[in-house]
Amino acid sequence: MKVLVTGANGMLGQDLCPILEDIGCYVIETDKDNLDITNGDLVNAVMEDVKPNLVIHCAAYTNVEKAEEEYELAHKINALGTENIAKACSKFDTTLIYISTDYVFDGKKSTAYTPLDETNPLNKYGLTKLQGEEAIKKYCEKYYIARTSWLYGHHGKNFVETVIANSEKDSIKIVNDQFGCPTWTVELANCIIKLLQKPYGIYHICGSGITSWYEFAKEIHNQLNIECKFSPCSSNEYTCKAKRPKNSAMDNSGFCRDWKTALKDYLALRA
Repeated sequence: MKVLVTGANGMLGQDLCPILEDIGCYVIETDKDNLDITNGDLVNAVMEDVKPNLVIHCAAYTNVEKAEEEYELAHKINALGTENIAKACSKFDTTLIYISTDYVFDGKKSTAYTPLDETNPLNKYGLTKLQGEEAIKKYCEKYYIARTSWLYGHHGKNFVETVIANSEKDSIKIVNDQFGCPTWTVELANCIIKLLQKPYGIYHICGSGITSWYEFAKEIHNQLNIECKFSPCSSNEYTCKAKRPKNSAMDNSGFCRDWKTALKDYLALRA
């Protein structure tokens, strides 16, 4: 199978591409330097030249805070860029997998969100990712939308590494009233491949189990046998431009392992 990956140099892409190659795929790695997804003509030209069987669309504007003041740029990449990919996949009859986010939800639900639940993003990042979803549903027939959350991996800045880097500090407060599902990029990559055995549609691919950011930090310290000096706080104690959902936990229908088990494997490989 010939697979084109956008955002191949990102945190997810750097884990995903080798895994695809390991199962025998011919992988075409693209990033903003060789495939500007906001250029529809270029997207069409590359697709016509490469003729992939599958496109996995990982490229995205992901800075949640900056998206509040850079909405036009976030919209250009996440909405219009995704629309270009969707139109090209439709034109060349190519299956598309789009990586979306838990931030399409408003967090008002008291239990885990399912793919059938109504979306209502609180911030502009979530809005642009939802606009990407809508473009795919409008222009594609052969698509998978894979929503994930609280992503961490070995090839990019993430919460786990930030917690470890600040482990000796004792004045750090971490939010304890926002709940979600931590997800390791390797887990996500393996489950993306499993999607191809499923009917087209929307799926939630995230770690099993629900936790808060503070409890997530505590678990990182526990697994590393480090005393946790951080303290919990409410989200009201932080001044942020972008609102976050209080509950963005998602029902993954058994796609991924328990988040604590995945974290253990991540930390073991990190050592």
